Amino acid sequence: MSRYNFDEILDRRGSASMKWDASPAADVLPMWVADMDFRSAPAIASAVAEIAARGVYGYGIAPDSYFDAVIAWFSRRHGLNLRREWIIPVTGVLPGLAATLRALCAEGDKVIVQTPVYSCFFPTITENGCVPLQLPLLRGADGRYEMDFEALEQAASDPRAKLLLLCSPHNPTGRVWSREELERVEAICRRHSTIVVADEIHCDLVAPGLSHLPYAALGSEFPANCVMLSSPTKGFNIAGLQIANIFVSDPGLRSRIALQVEAHRCGHVNIMGQAALEAAYRDSEDWLDALNAYLHDNFLFLKDFLARELPSLSVSPLEGTYLVWLDCRSLGCPSVLIEKELLEKARVRLNAGTPYGEGGEGFLRINIACPRALLEEGLNRIANQLKHKA
Repeated sequence: MSRYNFDEILDRRGSASMKWDASPAADVLPMWVADMDFRSAPAIASAVAEIAARGVYGYGIAPDSYFDAVIAWFSRRHGLNLRREWIIPVTGVLPGLAATLRALCAEGDKVIVQTPVYSCFFPTITENGCVPLQLPLLRGADGRYEMDFEALEQAASDPRAKLLLLCSPHNPTGRVWSREELERVEAICRRHSTIVVADEIHCDLVAPGLSHLPYAALGSEFPANCVMLSSPTKGFNIAGLQIANIFVSDPGLRSRIALQVEAHRCGHVNIMGQAALEAAYRDSEDWLDALNAYLHDNFLFLKDFLARELPSLSVSPLEGTYLVWLDCRSLGCPSVLIEKELLEKARVRLNAGTPYGEGGEGFLRINIACPRALLEEGLNRIANQLKHKA
């Protein structure tokens, strides 16, 4: 039995929480934005409290211990060998992605994305002068998604397609890409001189029995055409502390990205975020393992519930993340209308699949990173509202 109480229900209303306070109605149950309703690991709470107790919150710099913690974590947990000079601290993965796009792309260049994919990719790409090139993933009969390598080969051959934005593990389909799949991606991108920008923010959230392979760890060396974006914020529930890293081994690419990070001031990370990262990577691995086991049990609970109460709906296998991709196409109703109906009538907030790009229509995204009692309550609300449609 875990020594961590993930069943504890925390009252987060009135705490300036985006998840809980963005909806003014007190009876809305939020199961949307990627934010967990669990206390962070005790070591993280202690580290943040120690900083707070100092009473002085000036500008900080990443100390040696910060880089040591990042290097040790990715070596031990993910088999990725990093050097200190490859690491660029930033305030978040999306600011890091924006800096990377500005550094490596010209106006009008195309960025390949495999859809349905994290909805914030699209405005980040377009607002930085690029064009998303959508490649729909292939969905099997069991709901499991796979890459369309033939389409990827064709897209990468486009001279304006400068980057592949790889989401790994994949949000929202829940895939943890295999070595074989990533090796095929690497071969295609190397053949066409396509730079791979790997968003691996969910890398620590993997179902028991599976493991995440960083794209940069495919070979004996960090690929020269790879930029990796990483953060402990999802795995350790510290998104509000705004801490992330860009990993780049190639000196030329790294210099260009670092210039953009500095120009747009997204490298000035906060002192509490730095302390939280160190505590997460150094002292919280057992908490993470317990969390992943609990999340997996939540997913099994959800699957069993749907089989009983809403058998016409189905979910994709959840290999990584805590974001479940629910197939509602049998209801014959647009995703945004189902989202609206559930919010207004069932008082539960989910994400419509449409903003996730091609292949997202007819789906909903559900955040199951909450105590089991809240998950059950949310599922009951959903079932009571949708039974008449199914």
